This record gives sequence, structure tokens and C-alpha cells, in this order.
Amino acid sequence: MVAAILKSARPHQWVKNIFVVAPLVFARRIDDVEALLRTSVAVAGFCLISSAVYLINDLVDVEKDRIHPLKRLRPIASGALSVPAARVAALLLALNGLGLALALGLVPAGVAAAYLVLNLAYSFWLKHVPFVDVASIAAGFILRVLAGASAIPVEPSGWLLVCTLLLACFLGFGKRAHELRASGNRGGDQRKVLDRYNPNVLRVLIHSLAVSTILAYAVYTQSHHAHSFFGTRRLILTVPFVLFGVYRFIWLLRGKVDAESPTDSMLSDAPFMINLLGYAVAIVAIIYAGW
Repeated sequence: MVAAILKSARPHQWVKNIFVVAPLVFARRIDDVEALLRTSVAVAGFCLISSAVYLINDLVDVEKDRIHPLKRLRPIASGALSVPAARVAALLLALNGLGLALALGLVPAGVAAAYLVLNLAYSFWLKHVPFVDVASIAAGFILRVLAGASAIPVEPSGWLLVCTLLLACFLGFGKRAHELRASGNRGGDQRKVLDRYNPNVLRVLIHSLAVSTILAYAVYTQSHHAHSFFGTRRLILTVPFVLFGVYRFIWLLRGKVDAESPTDSMLSDAPFMINLLGYAVAIVAIIYAGW
């Protein structure tokens, strides 16, 4: 049963909580041991809460998952994990996640609670409303950034929030495009909202958000805020990494429909992961080593 709970918790999806770390990195506090420890606790809390949300979502969607070619293999849908056990696991994960956030203070706990409430609303209602569903996903990424900022604490950069919002919307609409393409003519059976999305509209949105995300990040690297805070304009050298990552994601959306989600495609794609590592190295080298 433990293995089934762990699989349902989707630890590979914890990579999304890297956004909790963003304020620490861009506030130049990565060498601050206390800030690093507090951020680590915040990340752990969000990992537990997000896993609780995945369990709840699987409980809500269990019947639809059973007719999905890949999701039918999930532990709850397949019967490997019973519904009562999944409910208890979700409750324990959520409570422990909120407990970790509370250990950091009332503000981080409030942000974590808002994230949990938002995702509960998403699981039961918001995911059935077109465009609102993606807005909810984007809001979840914003809350991750706010959680990381409140844990240290630092004032979150407006630029960081804007870039996060654009990137999250890009990823959210990409997820819907992937699901629509993978479902064939059974999209509505597997996820009701898919019947409300037009593939051509999604294509325009994805490319528009791709360009907007890259431009916003490029402008940020040359902004007065970045120049005055980091003392360099060399952050512009990281734009090619962002450009490659964004369009590699689009390429994966077009070419791979056998993965359960775009996140799975990214994590298993060597060029994407090498590029992400290169971006991280470049950011640290420029911001901290003064290259």
C-alpha cells in the first residue's frame, strides 16, 4: 500500500515546487544558511500539500480515469489503492504540509492554506470551467513564489511574478493542448472541459504566451531593477536558455502523446533537462560569481 500511496503522490511532479526557491535565488540569499533552511522547509511543505491534492484529484476523477488509456493505471483507478486509504493519506499529507508552513510563520502558513483551498476548488469545480482552469493553475505557481518569498522573508519582485504568471499560463494551456491531442475524440469523457477548448485557439494562445514569456524575461534582464540589484546586465546571456526551453516544450507537445502529462515529457527529455541545468549554472555564475 505504501508503494501505491507514493505513486499516487506523484513525487516526480515536485519539480514544480522549484518556483518556491526562485525568491531565494533572485534575492541573492542562496548563501544565507537560515534562508536556505527556511526555503527548504517551505518546499517540503508544498511537496506534501501538492501530493495531497493529487490524491484528492484522483479520488474525484476515479471514474473518468478508468476509461483513460494511461490514467487507468493509477493506483486508485486500478484498485491498487483503496478509496478510504487514499482519503486518509491525503488528509495526513495536507496536515503535515500545513504544519511545516506554520512552523515558518503565519504568512507562509496562510499562503500554503490558500494554495490548498485553491486546488480543492480546482479539483471539485474550477477545472471544469475553460480558461478559469488554466488561470487556477497559474495562480498556484504565483502562490508558490509568494510562499518562497514569505518564508525568507523578502518582497517578491514584480518582474518575477509577471514572468511566473506568463510561464504558468503557457504551461497550463500546453497541458490542455497535450490532453486534447492525446484524447482523440474522447476528450469530454476523460476531462469535461476539453470539449470547450478549440485546438486552433490553443495553438494561438500557446505561441502568443511563448513570445510574451521570452520578451518579458528579456526585458527583465535589462531592466533598471535587475541592473541596480545585481550590478550587471549580463543576465541577457541567459535568454537563449529560456528561448530553447520554451520552444522545446512546444516541440514536445507536438511530438509526444504517449506521456501522461507534458511534465513527464520534459523530465524524460535529455535536451530539455540539459538546457535547464545550463540555465541554473548560468544564473548562479552571473548573480553570485559575477561572471
